[in-house]
Amino acid sequence: MYSRLRWIVMARKHPSAWLLAVQLLGVLLYPAMEHTPAGRALFGVFGMVVLGLAVWVVRRSPLGIWLALTLAIPAVVFSIAGALLERYSLIAVSQAFECLLYFYTSCSLIAYMLQDHKVTRDELFAAGATFTLLAWAFAFAYSVCQHFYPGSFVATSEGDFRSWVELLYLSFSLLSGVGLSDVVPVHPQARGLVMLEQFAGVMYVALVVSRLVGLTIYKAGKTER
Repeated sequence: MYSRLRWIVMARKHPSAWLLAVQLLGVLLYPAMEHTPAGRALFGVFGMVVLGLAVWVVRRSPLGIWLALTLAIPAVVFSIAGALLERYSLIAVSQAFECLLYFYTSCSLIAYMLQDHKVTRDELFAAGATFTLLAWAFAFAYSVCQHFYPGSFVATSEGDFRSWVELLYLSFSLLSGVGLSDVVPVHPQARGLVMLEQFAGVMYVALVVSRLVGLTIYKAGKTER
């Protein structure tokens, strides 16, 4: 009983850690999900879990939760409708809402991390979760882009449409600044999104580093007094 209560308290104190852990787990599980009907169904359930965690995390930030719910509910509805009716256009609409939700959640976590002059354990997890949220958001943006502009991305594999894992791999490569990817944007709109993600990756790293330096200077100033 005591251990169960302890786990509940830890979960409520560190929601960013759960979001980060689930997303990293998704990186390992997604390649096994997308090639079978059962795997794609599990992929949809997994996505809803991530959506729920994203909304939960937003509650910890200074920004309101109403916009997160406004984006999450249509995302779930269109995702279910697209899966049942087997219409990719509905899934693309769902992905557009998910993209906006993840961008909003990223902004919420950044506001949460900047709201005071101390770094808590949950804020450290939030720094990692923000990175993965940005990677997910741009991957959804790429997926929507290739729906409207087939052939936006080319790769060593055949076909005009890149899989979700390929787009997520591209997103992580660009956001981290590594650039190690065999997926290449060729359409102007796709290249525009790629440039935005490259800019976001550089600015996010600069934000984290500047905050750590600023807090170090702030603590040093308080110690001298």
